[in-house]
Amino acid sequence: MTTLDWMLNLSILALMLFTVIGRRTVTPMTYLRPLLIVGGVGLFFLRGMPTGGHDVPLELAGIAAGVVFGVLAAAASRVEQQGDAVIVQSGRLYALVWLAAIGLRVAFAELATRNADFGHWVVQFSLAHQITGAEAWRSAFVLMALVMVVTRVALIALRASTAHPLNSAAA
Repeated sequence: MTTLDWMLNLSILALMLFTVIGRRTVTPMTYLRPLLIVGGVGLFFLRGMPTGGHDVPLELAGIAAGVVFGVLAAAASRVEQQGDAVIVQSGRLYALVWLAAIGLRVAFAELATRNADFGHWVVQFSLAHQITGAEAWRSAFVLMALVMVVTRVALIALRASTAHPLNSAAA
C-alpha cells in the first residue's frame, strides 16, 4: 500500500468515526458532508478507472461489498425523533463495522504487497480471471468505501424521514 492509500483509509475512518460517533441532531450537513467528501475522493481516485478484462465485475463486487458494509453501518445507528429534531446515535458497533471494513481492505493490500504467497495468489487469481492489475483492485476497494458511505447516508436519510418519537417509557 502506498502512503496515499494509507492516508485515504485512515482519513475515511477518522471522518466516519469522529463526525458520526455519539448522539447527533440530523441536519443537512449530516448528508452533505459525507457525500461531498465521497464525490471528491471518487473524482481523485477513480479517474481512469480500469475497465479492461474482467475489471468491471471486480469493481461491481467492491460495490456490492460496500452496500453490505453500508447496511451494517446504518443498522448500527439508532434514528429517533426527539421533539422537532431527528437524532442519530452511533457507537461501538458502528465503529466496529468501520474498523472491519477498513481493516479488511488494509489487510488485503498489505498481504498482497508484503506476503509473497498471498501476493502470488492475487497475481494468479488476477491472471485466471482477466483482472488487469493492481489498479483494478484499488478501484474495487475505493468503490467499496465510497458505496459504504453513500449506502449508510441513504439509509439514515430514509430512516430519518420516517423517524418516530422516542418512547419516553422505554428510555
